[in-house]
Amino acid sequence: MPDRRDALTIGALAAAAEVGVETVRYYQRRGLLAVPPAGAGYRHYGADALARLRFIRRAQSLGFTLEEIAGLLQLQDGTDRKSVRRIARARLAQLRSRIDDMQRMARTLEHLVHECERAARSPRCPIIASIESPPEDTARRGRGAAA
Repeated sequence: MPDRRDALTIGALAAAAEVGVETVRYYQRRGLLAVPPAGAGYRHYGADALARLRFIRRAQSLGFTLEEIAGLLQLQDGTDRKSVRRIARARLAQLRSRIDDMQRMARTLEHLVHECERAARSPRCPIIASIESPPEDTARRGRGAAA
């Protein structure tokens, strides 16, 4: 049990970490954060729980999934750097793939906005027509726009 001076209720812990109480409980259900024993009817969390909660939130802000964060928490002492690098490299590759996808979407939308401006008097909006068309037609138009 944490020292009473450092003891935080779940509400105080959540506020200190700038998350909701339900987020704390969710992390507990996922096994990312320990559930302390109830003493005198209340559960008290120490500075270690706050540090762990902040670690989870920071890792999420870097794009790590909760599953990856669970792995990082097991490696938190930093001695197995090879495993930490492996997890980080996999996340980096996924982020780069998402960036590529988003850049393709941006090029497609730029092309469609241009087409919409060019066809201002056309009865059919190219943007709406593109959204209504099957995905393979949309993808083909997007690639054509990037060429």
